[in-house]
Formats: sequence, structure tokens, C-alpha cells
Amino acid sequence: MVWPDKKISHQDFEQAVFVGESLSTKIETIKVCHTLLQSPQFFQFLVQIDAELAAQMHATPCACGGVLHRANYPRKPRACPQEVRHAFESRWSFCCSRCRKRSTAKSVRFLGRRVYVALAVVVLPQRRTTLSASAVQLCDTLEVPARTIARWRQWWLQRFANTTLWSQVCARFMPPVQTQDLPTSLIGRFMGATHVAMVRLLGFLSPLSVSA
Repeated sequence: MVWPDKKISHQDFEQAVFVGESLSTKIETIKVCHTLLQSPQFFQFLVQIDAELAAQMHATPCACGGVLHRANYPRKPRACPQEVRHAFESRWSFCCSRCRKRSTAKSVRFLGRRVYVALAVVVLPQRRTTLSASAVQLCDTLEVPARTIARWRQWWLQRFANTTLWSQVCARFMPPVQTQDLPTSLIGRFMGATHVAMVRLLGFLSPLSVSA
């Protein structure tokens, strides 16, 4: 796996989706993206992206003019490689020195308040009967219960399509994403090497990390 020298910014995510790089299904990407859950290097890459997103927020003054001070949330991440678990034990957030308003940066590591990492919520919610033997074994290794995966799948099928994010951008995908096949149908729209496509997808979903 070849890793890019240049950091991928949030602007790159938007370009990847809307300039036209990501408008055809890539089944081979879907088949191998499960392996990223076992890649400490990929998880460290996500940490770097989150650090950039947090730095951008920290550099922006609060609306009241106050300075933002770090006030991280503790996390107990699941489905995360042991080698990088320590880097996932905090969700970067800030508190204004004047009005005390909390500001939390978007994240590609987490999806809302879920204890499982965002990558797991994206790549695992498929019917168990459609998963490869290795993917089923991975679910067992990561100790992700079948009922949890079923709950994620229901979120994708019933709640994701009603989010503000999806209502604003769904029409930009041509042909339309088949919502009955989420999240697989959405994964297939992000092109590039497997890790690059997944980073772009996680970046696309990052607004939900502060509202999901």
C-alpha cells in the first residue's frame, strides 16, 4: 500500500466527490476496504487528518472574539488497532475563554458519539450473508456483535438518507446512489486507491461527526 506524501484536506474530499472522480462503482474497493480496520498505518493517517481539522478550528476565534482553549473529550474507542488506541482516546474539542461555548472539530476518526470508530460504522454494516469469510472473521476478532452491525445498517437505511448532509448533496451523484444498498452503494462512488477512497468518504461524512 502506497501512502500519499501530501495530506488530504477537506477541500480534496469535496473535489473528489463533485468534480467527477467518484461516479462509478468500484467493487474491488468495497471488497478490500475491510482490511483497513487492521492497518495501524491507516488509522495513524486518520489521526493526522483530524489534527489538521482541529488546528483549523483552533486558529479561528470564537464568534464572541474569545480564544479557544483545548478541552478534549475522553473516548474509549472500539474496533481500533491496539498500536494506535492511545491516539483515539481523545476527541479534540475546544472551549471559548470568554463565553465558554464548546466547539468540536469535524472528525474522520469518529462518527458522532459512537464508541466504535467511524471506519467500522462505514465498512461493516452489510448483511452478514453478503460478507466474505474473512470479513465475518474480522467482525468476530474486533468483537463487534451482530446486533450492533444490524443497528448500524438500520441507521444507514433509515436515518442517513434524512440527514441534512445527504439532502444537500445526494442530487450531485449521477447516477443516483441506491439508498436501499447503503453504505455499500456510497462506498463504491469514491475512487482511487483503497485507502484514498476511504479517506475521501470519511471526509465526506465528517459533518455528521458533530451532529450524528
